[in-house]
Amino acid sequence: MKPEDVIPTYEEHGAAWARDRTRNLFEKPWLDRMLNAAPRAEGAVRILDLGCGAGDPIATYLAERGAQITGIDASKTLTGLFAQNLPDAMVVRADMRQLALDRAFDAILAWDSFFHLSAHDQRAMFAVFKAHAAPRAALMFTSGHVAGEAIGQVAGAPIYHASLSADEYRDLLYSHGFRVLHHKAEDPDCGGHTIWLAQYQSA
Repeated sequence: MKPEDVIPTYEEHGAAWARDRTRNLFEKPWLDRMLNAAPRAEGAVRILDLGCGAGDPIATYLAERGAQITGIDASKTLTGLFAQNLPDAMVVRADMRQLALDRAFDAILAWDSFFHLSAHDQRAMFAVFKAHAAPRAALMFTSGHVAGEAIGQVAGAPIYHASLSADEYRDLLYSHGFRVLHHKAEDPDCGGHTIWLAQYQSA
């Protein structure tokens, strides 16, 4: 199982994964932290959801909180489901690694998606985050808790994961203008997820 197998795996198994995904929204406290960290201007908070999947329950919850969602996913299967679940949101089928929307967002979210990229591609993503961040934008993503590669499962099929070290994530955030607000490794109250929440400091 390699990084290039991730998108085909979601194309084949994404519908089953979306159907069986838990909807108890254990992510809610972290989503609320992200919303609270996002800049408050006139109008809705603009959220870029990278690796948005089918949009339920995370993007659905954010939309219910009044956010304006732009979902990005490389899987046709998942973008189709996202469009069904959030007909008022924008969804774009695209690879996050090549994303260039020429738009800035108040919050950027990569929940359970960014960690499917190789270590090399994860490092390059910080420039993509920066290019889409409005002043003081919130950035939240999940990672592994230690550097390395692992094989997980999606709907019973093997799926690739990778992680950098915590120190390298901190260095990459800092060097791209982000300040870490919260970091929790293997949060027991969030399904064991390792979460980063940062804020863009540059204009």
